[in-house]
Amino acid sequence: MKSFAWAELQPVVSIMPPYRSRMFFYILFIAGISSGVVGLTSLASAASLSEVELSDLEQRGEYLAAAGNCVSCHTNGDDSPLAGGLEFDTPFGAIYSTNITSDPETGIGQWSLEDFANAVRHGEAPDGSHYYPVFPYTAFAKVSDEDIAAIYAYLKTVNPVRSTPPENDLSFPYSQRWALGLWKWMYFDDSPFEPQPQQSAQWNRGAYLVEGLGHCSMCHTPRDFMGAIDTGLAMTGGSYMTRVEGKLSAWSAPNLTSADVGLAMWTVDDIADYLKLGVSHRAGVFGPMNEVVVNSTRHLAREDVRAMAVYLKSLPANAQDSGEPASADVLRAGSVQYDIHCGSCHLPTGEGSPEQGPPLIGSPVVLDVDPASLINITLYGAQTPHTSPSDEWAARTWIPMDPFDNILDDEQVAAVLSFIRATWGHEAGAVTPEQVAQQR
Repeated sequence: MKSFAWAELQPVVSIMPPYRSRMFFYILFIAGISSGVVGLTSLASAASLSEVELSDLEQRGEYLAAAGNCVSCHTNGDDSPLAGGLEFDTPFGAIYSTNITSDPETGIGQWSLEDFANAVRHGEAPDGSHYYPVFPYTAFAKVSDEDIAAIYAYLKTVNPVRSTPPENDLSFPYSQRWALGLWKWMYFDDSPFEPQPQQSAQWNRGAYLVEGLGHCSMCHTPRDFMGAIDTGLAMTGGSYMTRVEGKLSAWSAPNLTSADVGLAMWTVDDIADYLKLGVSHRAGVFGPMNEVVVNSTRHLAREDVRAMAVYLKSLPANAQDSGEPASADVLRAGSVQYDIHCGSCHLPTGEGSPEQGPPLIGSPVVLDVDPASLINITLYGAQTPHTSPSDEWAARTWIPMDPFDNILDDEQVAAVLSFIRATWGHEAGAVTPEQVAQQR
């Protein structure tokens, strides 16, 4: 039996899903958001019109579409990139991604630039109906006129695919689009991005990408019962439902602020390497972040990825309350399980090693207010990308994380995770057997 190695623990930084956009189980959903993994290389070769060289504007739009991770949410399988049709299950019904190819009947082939800009930045369809704000127009409102025009120009080169997704099947009252006008009046800020003159050009570029096209806050910020972003807890972690390896389950997007439960122990280089290469000294990509890195951030220029890292590292420390640590009896039981299954890779100190496993100390996934992603990797192992994000990722030497769903019962999983969350100076709340059972 291999050791209990969280070989791919990392903060789930959503450039979405996204996402890219990455789907929430709140009351609001877009007609057309879903997820799938298609590499940008296959997207460029399969989606762009054959034997047509892209103009400079269209090439810039292709790059920006990758930054926004459009392909992950608008592709059902590998055959027809951006043609939509992938089912996304929500607690309120089924929803299907929309066709954004250049098909004039079922895609956006007849849309004007103004139609496209209104959809992306204002959540308004050409017929005047509202999009549900899980489509990240609340973030895309910050995207510049020039970048919107470039993305539009690129999408016009995408091979037309005649494909109409099934009708969404949302229960009442979530199916009532007219009510979104009230929601927008209450919550939607469509202000464009405003550079901060006291900050560097690098910081401002990072802020523009993270808060705009990258729409990280869509997954990494909690929402209220109306589906609105809790701005007071921005980037302190969120929860959502998505499919990984075909299994629908809850996942958590961890804290990205400089809090001790967030990125406090991560350097700018750590963050940049993780986004660009899929692996850093502190973590490797797994779960929902696979498609974010494979389809989006690995294709960005190193200077853009570093700008994002600089901005993320500057976020002031903030955190949600994760509750009380487990009892002494539970922690003792967890200590035993750790010694048996985890210590050989992550070391008794939790510091890990380059040859065995990544550090657990200061891991945002370990310390997340919602332990869903931590539970998932424990039960099902490191669900790593099928497409290598980089040579550095392929060369990593950490021992692969094995699944423990058939080895440890719910109480044992809860105990060992509670131990990890309350040891080496950690003060995160207990994991309960009920939380583990919910993720099985």
